[in-house]
Amino acid sequence: MNSRFRLAIISLAIGLGVSTPILAAENGPNMEQRLQRIERMLQNQSLADLVLQLQQLQREVQQLRGDVELQKHTMDAMSRRQRDLYLDIDQRLSRFQSGGAVTPPPVSAPPPVSALPTANQQSGEPPIASIESTSSVVTPPDPQQEEMVYQEAFNLLKQGRYPESITAFSAFLKDYSGGSYEDNAQYWLAEASYVNRDFDTALAEFTKVRERYAQSPKVPGAMLKMGYIHYEKKQWDEAKKVLRELQLNYPATTEARLAEKRIQRITKEGR
Repeated sequence: MNSRFRLAIISLAIGLGVSTPILAAENGPNMEQRLQRIERMLQNQSLADLVLQLQQLQREVQQLRGDVELQKHTMDAMSRRQRDLYLDIDQRLSRFQSGGAVTPPPVSAPPPVSALPTANQQSGEPPIASIESTSSVVTPPDPQQEEMVYQEAFNLLKQGRYPESITAFSAFLKDYSGGSYEDNAQYWLAEASYVNRDFDTALAEFTKVRERYAQSPKVPGAMLKMGYIHYEKKQWDEAKKVLRELQLNYPATTEARLAEKRIQRITKEGR
């Protein structure tokens, strides 16, 4: 062992408060053993410090992992809550704008039958059966039943059961054609395909909203999603075209502002 290293050990031992007997004269008989013992003490102390530091790091990593998992769970819950709120608000607006159930028009009464006997009756012959058949009266759908069926399909969409909601909305449009919720059902049918990333089907269904229900408050939303779908399909010109039409026809809507943001994004990307 060289003298410099020994001096360093002796200095370190003094700093650690090693008792003075250990630091006896350098030529003492047990000096070498004592220096070796000090070396072992220092090595053991260093290893202990490293173990403590490693354990501390492990605890910090575990805590960070727990924090990340907690944040992820919170974000997922917020995302689900935001989607539910959006669907609920949209449904409430739709009810408010539709003004409740539509009262079916009154069925016109059949023309009165003359009480005078016909020529066949005057001649004693049996009356001839009328060639024209009376038209069957179509019973309008029950508004409460219509709303219940619509709500069931809508709940499937809120629960993320998209294939089932598509089936339910399709059946609703068939069974309650011309009803109070027809335009809404058509929009959510398209939305279910959109969130399921079936863009071709969603585009066709959103187009039906725009073409069949021109006065519906769902048209701006349908046009916005049409622009988004063209963007996803990398059809930049079509996307900008439908988004600009949305801005022109519905300038004071939230959808128009979102359309402007998407147009700016397309421009920034150099599309």
